[in-house]
Order: sequence, then structure tokens, then C-alpha cells
Amino acid sequence: MTAPARPTPSRRSDATRAAILRAARERFAADGYERATIRAIAADARIDPSMVMRYYGSKEGLFTAAAEFDLHLPDLTAVPVGQVGEVLIRHFLARWEGDETLTALLRAASTNPGSAERMRDIFARQLVTIVATFGTDPATTARRAGLVASQILGLAFTRYIVRLPPMVDVEPDELVSWIAPTLQRYLTGLPGN
Repeated sequence: MTAPARPTPSRRSDATRAAILRAARERFAADGYERATIRAIAADARIDPSMVMRYYGSKEGLFTAAAEFDLHLPDLTAVPVGQVGEVLIRHFLARWEGDETLTALLRAASTNPGSAERMRDIFARQLVTIVATFGTDPATTARRAGLVASQILGLAFTRYIVRLPPMVDVEPDELVSWIAPTLQRYLTGLPGN
């Protein structure tokens, strides 16, 4: 009978990094950037705080790694043009409902310049690309993407951060019916359904 194989240092390192990132996402989402501490994140990950610093160097470095994500924007070129606003808002509602990283990033962006820059980068890089696919005046692409972001981030801020009762209480389908036509217009320059 052979002894079970011991985990290699690199596999232990990967598991430790994953535990730190998981704990950091949860802690940043719950406490925001300013109140989250390396010590609390390390405790959540069940490791020594020095390990967090070893892998990520600083709280900002950890936040940047924890907030490294893709918006996983849907391929709107495969959607009938009259439905792109609806598809996009449904996508974002599903993402916000199921991913505390977005909440953490939004919370932190309101108080931390580095986090705000991270949010700008994510939305600019990924959202401008999708808006540009609609072939309206290229000179307005960045502006239209900014308007889309203002709707999505405004909704997220009031629903998931401030938890404004009318926004928290409304069902997702009703939110879609209110917001989709506006996104439709911003995305395509055409009125929504």
C-alpha cells in the first residue's frame, strides 16, 4: 500500500491564492474597500496575514487581483436589434445578483481612487467594444457607452449598495421594462420596443 501523494508546493500555493481571493471578494463585498483589512481577510481564509502580503504585496494589490474579472457581456450581434437593451440589462441583473465582486468593486470605487480607476478600465474596455458593434456614429461610441454604464451602475448602486427600498423591492422583470428602452436607445440610437 502506497502513501497518499503529498500536494506539491505549487498546488498548495494555488489553493492558498484561491482561498485568499475568495475571502477577499467576500470581505470587500461585505465591508467595502476602506473597512476590509488584511487581517480579517487572512482570518477568513484561515491563513496568516503575512501570506496575504507575500502573494499580493498590499491591500490595493489584493483588491486589484480580487476584482480581476470579465463582465462576460453577451454577444449582442446575435440578438435582434430591437431586443439588445433588454438582453443587456437582464445580463447585468443576473451578474449583480450572483457576483459579489461587482458589489465590492462598486463599493470601493466610491471611496478609493485606485478602485475607481479599475472600474473605469473594466467598463471602458469591455462596454465600449460592445457599443461600437452597432455601427452608429463612431464619434459617439464612448459617450453612448458612458451613458449605458451610468444606467447600469446607477441601478447597481441604488439596489445593491444603498439598498434604496423602491429599488430593492422591485422585481427584476419590472426593472427590465423600465431600463431596457433607455439602454436600447443608448446602444443603437434607435427607440426600444
